[in-house]
Amino acid sequence: MGFIDLSGSLGRHFGSIGVALNEIGTRLSLTAAEQLTVTGPAAQRAEKCVSMLCNTLQVSNKLNIAIETAIPEHVGLGSGTQMSLAIGEALNEFYGLGLSVREIAFVTDRGLRSGIGIGVFEQGGLVVDGGRGEKTITPPVLAHMDVPGEWRFILVFDQRGQGLHGQQEVQAFKELPPFPRSEAERLCYLLLMQGLPAVAENDIRKFGDVISQLQRSVGEHFSSAQGGVFTSPEVAAAMQWLERQGAVAIGQTSWGPTGFCAIDGAQFAESIAEQAKQEFAHFDKLSFVVASARNSGGDVFAS
Repeated sequence: MGFIDLSGSLGRHFGSIGVALNEIGTRLSLTAAEQLTVTGPAAQRAEKCVSMLCNTLQVSNKLNIAIETAIPEHVGLGSGTQMSLAIGEALNEFYGLGLSVREIAFVTDRGLRSGIGIGVFEQGGLVVDGGRGEKTITPPVLAHMDVPGEWRFILVFDQRGQGLHGQQEVQAFKELPPFPRSEAERLCYLLLMQGLPAVAENDIRKFGDVISQLQRSVGEHFSSAQGGVFTSPEVAAAMQWLERQGAVAIGQTSWGPTGFCAIDGAQFAESIAEQAKQEFAHFDKLSFVVASARNSGGDVFAS
């Protein structure tokens, strides 16, 4: 849901807020095999990940990895982190390695900027991480809260493209102008003294206002690299329409192109999403998904 200090003007780089979701996830199984085989969505990425992990952890790669579901890649939903942690936890369980989630994240180079993917895999819910300081290994979780059960999030996907990732993302961060210290201070105050209390008090409108302010600030800062506050003009149009229907917490997740917003009430969210599908039917590459918050971490089952 956004970064707090993009330039480290207050002494720590990044810092971010995010929420775990139920409906979009990565699920896989691992069994012994004669040789390494990986099947299912995102198999190529998963094969690279398992090969690297087996080599680093010095365990056999004679395994079968069957991927049942995978988060779409490079659309701002943490697909790489969740795949890496899922495979790492599967290996951890299979070989009895006794590793923590953060140790797995470290060996897979996760958490180099945002710590949200690690934090939500550990415990779900709403997470705020403390970014990176001089001695940071993985960004520490500063706040963890359960999201009220009736809150829903509408995700708006643009199937035509992907957000910046890999070397393009690294280069974009290098070329961004300095993030003002005063703005980082303002966002820290908004999050600590308004956004988090609003979650505790089930005030979705106050929470939404904070997230929208944070998103506008960060989106404007990213605009030179992504072509505007939103990567996709069509997603931007959909987000404006959703806001007029009563949605709050209007924003783009990571580099997009996925947009998100929050709605109070499952039935209301489903109704608005259906209306949005009709309203934007002429944009055939847009899709709308209603998701609930997941207030628990990743599950590991042994059989």
